[in-house]
Amino acid sequence: MENKINIPKEKFAFAKREGKISDKKLETKPIGSFKDAMIRFRKNKSSVVAAVIILILFLYAFIVPFISHYSVNFRDGYYKMVLPKCNAFAWLGWDGCKVQNEPQAGYDYYSSIGVEYGSSAVKKLKGISYDSDGKPRYSISVDSYERVGFAYCDLTSDEYEALKNYQNESGIQVMYPMPVTYKNQFKAISSPANIWYKLADESATSTGAALNHNADGTPIFEANYMISDNPESGKYDSIKLPSDTGGANGDEWYVYAVRNQTGYRVRVLYKEYYFYKNGFYANHLFGTNQHGQDILACLASGARLSFILAISVSILNFIIGIIYGAIEGYYGGAIDLIMERISDVLASVPFIVVATLFQLHLAEKVGAVWSLLFAFVLTGWIGIASRVRTQFYRFKNQEYILAARTLGASDKRLIFRHILPNSIGTLITSTVLIIPGVIFSESMLSYLNIVNLELSNFTSIGTMLSNGQPYLNSYPHIILFPGVFIGLLEISFNLFGNGLRDAFNPSLRGADE
Repeated sequence: MENKINIPKEKFAFAKREGKISDKKLETKPIGSFKDAMIRFRKNKSSVVAAVIILILFLYAFIVPFISHYSVNFRDGYYKMVLPKCNAFAWLGWDGCKVQNEPQAGYDYYSSIGVEYGSSAVKKLKGISYDSDGKPRYSISVDSYERVGFAYCDLTSDEYEALKNYQNESGIQVMYPMPVTYKNQFKAISSPANIWYKLADESATSTGAALNHNADGTPIFEANYMISDNPESGKYDSIKLPSDTGGANGDEWYVYAVRNQTGYRVRVLYKEYYFYKNGFYANHLFGTNQHGQDILACLASGARLSFILAISVSILNFIIGIIYGAIEGYYGGAIDLIMERISDVLASVPFIVVATLFQLHLAEKVGAVWSLLFAFVLTGWIGIASRVRTQFYRFKNQEYILAARTLGASDKRLIFRHILPNSIGTLITSTVLIIPGVIFSESMLSYLNIVNLELSNFTSIGTMLSNGQPYLNSYPHIILFPGVFIGLLEISFNLFGNGLRDAFNPSLRGADE
């Protein structure tokens, strides 16, 4: 017995017979594989932040050398190991000052620096303590720039005249009176240039022995010891210099310059003399190292060298790896077997051995940088070649490859137009990750002194880390900024590489929707 369902005719309706029935037109634009990868990359916030950090470090490395007053070959012996200073952030402690614990002699020395021109190297007295003998010890904040104070300079006659003319024309005092003994003669003493009060021992050169102290330990300051070209004034208030012979008639007075074999020896306020010579005052954002080099400029130069070296190595390895791996994977058979054995032999040689041998025997002929480049390229392409070979074995027997071969496509077209584009995502990720590996390896080799990249016109991050290691406890800023730079770079490239890997992985396409 059949079951019949009665459906009312009102539920039926005729279809539209006017026009053609077809699919609706797509309202959105098609998305290519690269654009799709970038969309998914932007969704990875950590990778985007890492990419921004890498871009900032890259711009720093290539822009700072063009806008900075300093370069790698700029060195100043008086401003060695000065601390980082930024006037805009001085309130945060970025003021170039260092807290020191000094005895009475040290406190007198630092506090007297700058008295002649109305300043002081001691910016703040933080506290006073007493040792077991009852002698005071001062905790003071010393400006690492102001502590330079005065210095002796040897000038030729022309340089001396030019400096005098500069003083008179600009109204800026650079040369100051030289100390002489309290005798009726004008005999310059071999004292530190910053001792401006009476000396107890003219032959002493150390800070403690050169001070003249009362019985209670306080120094004897002599106001008249600062007599200038006007013995009645008791202070130095003249820009124009008197005659080079100093005072007359045996007056206890100062001389401004002492003749020597090449010209004159003068006592200068070094910060003004520095401005006179260079056209700007010393201000080092990251401080200086033990050679008096600006760390900001040296780090930028080292980073630029590392970037150029790493990018060059990655490009060369990418090209060699693609060609080598494509031949292996596409032709296979005996060719693949022979080429794989060659790769195995090269891969078994430790990189550090290759780099050391190249530096010992090749660097003298082509230079340290080219020698290091050859060492990286000798075996660096093997990983990329292996990945390309794997991808070719995966795709070369696909139906679309067989169809293209049937239609007469050449081997070159099959390799570069049909197979290689399907592997490009993996290869891009591998190539990008070569860059941090090269930078880290170069820094390691320089740090271990296997490679010496420190020349007069450039340096490297590893060399800066190696040179700053002995000063880690006393002046940590020398090694701090290169360490932070390479740490940020390695972490950022790691996150950036992970983002690229996920973005170009076809198996993850649509997984995050």
